[in-house]
Amino acid sequence: MTTNDDQNLDPAALSPLWQPTVVGDLQLPHRLAMAPMTRDRSHESGVPSDMNARYYAQRASMALIITEGTQPSADGQGYLLTPGIYHDDHIDGWRAVTDAVHEAGGRIVIQLMHVGRVSHPQNTPHGRQAVAPSSVAPASPMFTAAGMQPIPEPRDLSTDEVRGVVEEFRLAARAAIAAGADGVEIHSANGYLLQQFLSNNANQRTDEYGGSIANRIRLSVEVAAAVADEIGAGRTGIRVSPGSPLNDIVEHDSDELYSALVSALAPLNLAYLHIASGGGDAPLLRKLRSLWPNTLLLNRGGVDLETRVRDIEDGLADVVTVGSLALANPDLVERLKSGASLNDPDQRTFYGGDERGYLDYPTLELAAVE
Repeated sequence: MTTNDDQNLDPAALSPLWQPTVVGDLQLPHRLAMAPMTRDRSHESGVPSDMNARYYAQRASMALIITEGTQPSADGQGYLLTPGIYHDDHIDGWRAVTDAVHEAGGRIVIQLMHVGRVSHPQNTPHGRQAVAPSSVAPASPMFTAAGMQPIPEPRDLSTDEVRGVVEEFRLAARAAIAAGADGVEIHSANGYLLQQFLSNNANQRTDEYGGSIANRIRLSVEVAAAVADEIGAGRTGIRVSPGSPLNDIVEHDSDELYSALVSALAPLNLAYLHIASGGGDAPLLRKLRSLWPNTLLLNRGGVDLETRVRDIEDGLADVVTVGSLALANPDLVERLKSGASLNDPDQRTFYGGDERGYLDYPTLELAAVE
């Protein structure tokens, strides 16, 4: 949500945001990027809609757009009306989105998100039981067309099937580039499949993907290596959320776990590491910064934008990502540079629906005309 502090920002205090930087193969004009946000407005087939293209193009002045989570397979879908990137029709739909963003002068990467156990058969194209590291259901409900329902117990993936997940990410990354994306972000955060493998409670495996920290980080590292091999490390980013309890995740050893993961990812020379942090574990955040040799994107919930800017000045982050600020303000960059007031996000329209709360947030230009 927009905070009172964010409504009274001093443009001079934000000047570090407007310095150009390099993220892998991309030249960014400044350091304020759009975080991935599920909006549930694609077609039932997983093909992005015309609304999606307009929504992202409206926000092309952000240094980089990271799209909503996009399933790399039918098994990867958990929510209604989320986009896919594993069929030719998906590629065509995403091409309309990337073309619109590029024509507006922006840069866009597609986030690849396999939800794992955070799913319901009624929300998927095949209606099958969800897959996961182990047959452990999360203690949270799922919204379906029939309303909120308990999430059923998932099916544990065989070792060969886990290796198949790596290939799903590889092929989805290839499809994303074919669709005109500037790169991809691998979602290893927020309680979805890759973080389920990292966790202590969702992963009860005894094979090479479970038990020790070296085993639990294996899938995230293998996916990152496969994607980088397929499309180039300079077009590959990865997102993590150390210690996040979202979607009923428990990590008792976050410090050691994420230090090992980041250390294993570092030699891959990925374009960026994107850390989602609630701001509660500053020592770990600084440790991960020291272990990561390339660009670090930071999404810090619960703190004002001026604090996030100081993260850049302090060397903790290279790029700041924001969610609801970008959602509610298509021209956020212009508003911040000019000191204009900000639109407040309407939480009632965050997930699903029509153009309301999606395409109709006013810009300064529109307000001047009216």
